Amino acid sequence: MKTYNLPYINQEAETVILANGEFPSHEIPLSIFNKSKYLVCCDGAINHLSGTDKQPNAIVGDCDSLSEENLLKYAGIINRISEQETNDLTKAVHFCLAQNRRKITILGATGKREDHTIANVSLLCEYMMDAGVEMITDHGIFVGINKTSVFRSCPKQQVSLFCIDQSPVTSHGLVYPITGHIFTNWWQATLNEAIEDEFTIETTGRTIVYRAFNNTIGRTG
Repeated sequence: MKTYNLPYINQEAETVILANGEFPSHEIPLSIFNKSKYLVCCDGAINHLSGTDKQPNAIVGDCDSLSEENLLKYAGIINRISEQETNDLTKAVHFCLAQNRRKITILGATGKREDHTIANVSLLCEYMMDAGVEMITDHGIFVGINKTSVFRSCPKQQVSLFCIDQSPVTSHGLVYPITGHIFTNWWQATLNEAIEDEFTIETTGRTIVYRAFNNTIGRTG
């Protein structure tokens, strides 16, 4: 049974992918960005680095968002993938997998456009088949699961489930218990709340679990 920890300030992420949504401003994802050991930028996200001290290890995408200046500046680390069957975030994940990088934190994948946000969040249930992937936003953490999993939490932390498959779901440690229920729409398992320092979700279907930040999260590892 896998346990998912909470992210924290000064956490050193093995591999970070920076997507071209809203650049992190919350202290937890911003700290993880600054502490990243290996940084992959979706091509349009490279523009976010102009006001930081970070340099990418790789740039991945179809490169339609790169300026001529950045095409020259980063020529040695650009990995152009022209096919249009996947978005730049998925191209970046596949690039990391090819480098045998299987613990991935995604930042900057939400905001700006709601359709991109929904698509990027839903893709977690594809990435989880090949790697341990979490998506951290300015408001919380998304992960995809398809088996019983434990989540570190804290009392009163807001929790939402988004069920891709219509498979029975059971919860332990949430204010509003779920017992073998099959959800038929994404909204139906949202807006729950943790009771203690962890909760468990039992399922065999693809499910996205969201834990919101609050003032007690992120100070220590």
